[in-house]
Amino acid sequence: MCEPENIAGVAKEKPDFMGFIFYPGSKRFAGYEAQTEILQAVSSNVQKVGVFVNESAEQLLATARSWNLNIIQLHGQETPEYCRTIRNSGFLIFKAFSVSESFNFEILKEYGNCCDYFLFDTKGKLPGGTGKKFNWQLLEKYTLDIPFFLSGGIGPDDTESIRNFRHPQLFGLDINSGFEISPGIKNVEKIKKFISEIRSK
Repeated sequence: MCEPENIAGVAKEKPDFMGFIFYPGSKRFAGYEAQTEILQAVSSNVQKVGVFVNESAEQLLATARSWNLNIIQLHGQETPEYCRTIRNSGFLIFKAFSVSESFNFEILKEYGNCCDYFLFDTKGKLPGGTGKKFNWQLLEKYTLDIPFFLSGGIGPDDTESIRNFRHPQLFGLDINSGFEISPGIKNVEKIKKFISEIRSK
């Protein structure tokens, strides 16, 4: 999210979380210094998630405080020790993992005591989302008790597939490019319809 009017429109649909990307390599990069007009557009009932990729702890924490973030989503090769450092600074931690047929779910055990939620996304060549789905059935191998977000290529037409997907630790859905008009600008009507359909299941 990067445009105040669009942010305000999405916020009216009461998503639980709203993400801001702080990875300079992304076309959705929000900038390290907070923009007052953006912060004012986010309603108080929406938690602000900052997405970082292999950022130094010092820069991450400075950005998080500037933007008054609630949650940190780590989307790189951050170690359990790094996650613990950020978490001990007072933030909830979402740790993203890119899932493919060869993904080793055993590595998640190392993150069990330093992350609050996992996020399972599609493996790609570059950091961040690919706009494509992975095989959700691979998550049958996930047996830890840490809740997770399902991510990767979720679009407006996926409500039925989501309803049919069952996992005891599925906590939420991470949507992005499938609902965009252009990078960082969301289609509010599509989001409104999707949220309504998901919450009515």
